[in-house]
Amino acid sequence: MRAPHTPIIAWAVTTGESGMRAQARGLAEAVADAVIEKTVGGRFAAPWAGGATADRLAPPWPDLLVTCGRRSAATSIAVRKASGGRTVTVHVQDPRWRANAFDLIVAMEHDPIPAGPKVLKVATALHDLTPTNLAEAARVWRGRLAPLGRPLAGVMIGGTTQRQVFTLEDGRRLLAGLERLRAEAGAALAISPSRRTPPSIVALLRDAFKNDPRVLVWDLESENPYRGILASADLLVVSGDSVSMVSEALCTSRPVEVFDVRSPNHQAFLDRLVALG
Repeated sequence: MRAPHTPIIAWAVTTGESGMRAQARGLAEAVADAVIEKTVGGRFAAPWAGGATADRLAPPWPDLLVTCGRRSAATSIAVRKASGGRTVTVHVQDPRWRANAFDLIVAMEHDPIPAGPKVLKVATALHDLTPTNLAEAARVWRGRLAPLGRPLAGVMIGGTTQRQVFTLEDGRRLLAGLERLRAEAGAALAISPSRRTPPSIVALLRDAFKNDPRVLVWDLESENPYRGILASADLLVVSGDSVSMVSEALCTSRPVEVFDVRSPNHQAFLDRLVALG
């Protein structure tokens, strides 16, 4: 006789960045029966303190704790200790901490942490996209994206990071490429800037395509079309500053063009994917 299933409760804990949240949530949802998202403060903030933008962490401790990003690593270590080792801790990305402080670390191939008994190296960033939620996004956005016509190119734009600045000149080069795509391939464009995209770049694109009925540029205020575009586009153009966005685009099985890769780590990430075929 099969033993009754005990539901697995997981916390997905990050410092609140959307890319970190998607990675932690995606892994937790793939394993657990119920997932609770929580936000903590910086790297050395007390994990149970809470605050204006942070959740207070307290018992009962979860069965599984998934953290993502270096600044949440201390939370994983603290909860593991506070739970007496009952909580299984999985940290996504290189925590810059000794591996035996966690039950498992999931890190990208280009991260410097070496593979080992407690370190799993992966080719792409984790995410929370599934065939089911992409199909739902396609259904929800069909009425708003279908009038643009086919072929539809989805354009996902990141922005300035700690390692590079997304300049107005970068925006002009992106615009020139998109205008060629419109003229030469007859592609409609669904453009999704992010919160990191400089306002000057968004304004440049909106002004350039303001009279084109086959181009949508998200205004960053209405409902975010990101998933709908991923699910509906015939091809995808993604800025190279975000490994997470490139990884999410690749999970759709659509052709993906990466714009402006400058980071050596990001180039190594793409080179490995090409080598894998």
